[in-house]
Amino acid sequence: MRLSYLLLAAVVALSACKKQEAPLDQAAPAAAPAAGQAPAAAPPPAAAVDSIKGKILEKINASNYSYLRLQTATGEIWAAVPVTPADVGAEVTVAQPMAMDGFESKTLGRKFDKLVFGTLSGEMPAGHPPVGAPEGNTATAPAAAPGGAPATAGIGATPPPSAAEIGPIHVDKAAGPDGRTVAEVFANKAALKESHVVIHGKVVKFSSGIMGRNWLHLRDGTGTEAAGDHDITVTTSDSAAVGDTITINGVVRLDKDFGAGYAYAVIIEEAKVQK
Repeated sequence: MRLSYLLLAAVVALSACKKQEAPLDQAAPAAAPAAGQAPAAAPPPAAAVDSIKGKILEKINASNYSYLRLQTATGEIWAAVPVTPADVGAEVTVAQPMAMDGFESKTLGRKFDKLVFGTLSGEMPAGHPPVGAPEGNTATAPAAAPGGAPATAGIGATPPPSAAEIGPIHVDKAAGPDGRTVAEVFANKAALKESHVVIHGKVVKFSSGIMGRNWLHLRDGTGTEAAGDHDITVTTSDSAAVGDTITINGVVRLDKDFGAGYAYAVIIEEAKVQK
């Protein structure tokens, strides 16, 4: 009997030892950071691309733009740049690229899965409509260039006409609760952010088919050129002509930056035009 007890005790002890042993191939748990020690920093995000280099495989000229199929180090892409003399086989660099997914060109009747807007390094005809966005808004100066050089309104951009060139404008304020003057939109921009406004004014500049929309500058005689609150930029799918007096109904957006130095403190988007 005593021998049986001894054997049973030995079996129990042996079993307990086996439970405490960890398998040889089991990975040890990761050590927790010491008290007060900061966890390892996450890897930094990839740097933004400021240019794309490639060889032109195909070129299509349409309106003021050249659509280029480029062979780059990472594969083929399509880019839209101001009309260029560069032809198939040339090595080019697209500066300040801005990619858009699902861009549809009405001129070409073609939809691109991805299209990069930009300018070819060393090329930008004077007066060409800006790439990626129309002319700059005088209410928002782009950030200063490196080295403290004065900022410009954008490469090749032509600003809207001056008040002296246009002459006096006197347009009645739009009726209704959403009616605002141009100057009122600038003065109350924070309160009007993402709100619909109705503005009655005169078209002083119009650019069509840029980034799939039309762009116009509207004035109603309020505000001053010195303050930059006399002229507001509007995007729309509708058409208008310089000199038209129209009413627009759109959404106030603030601090919109389309790249390439085109920044807007205030802009009206998704506008409907009524003549």
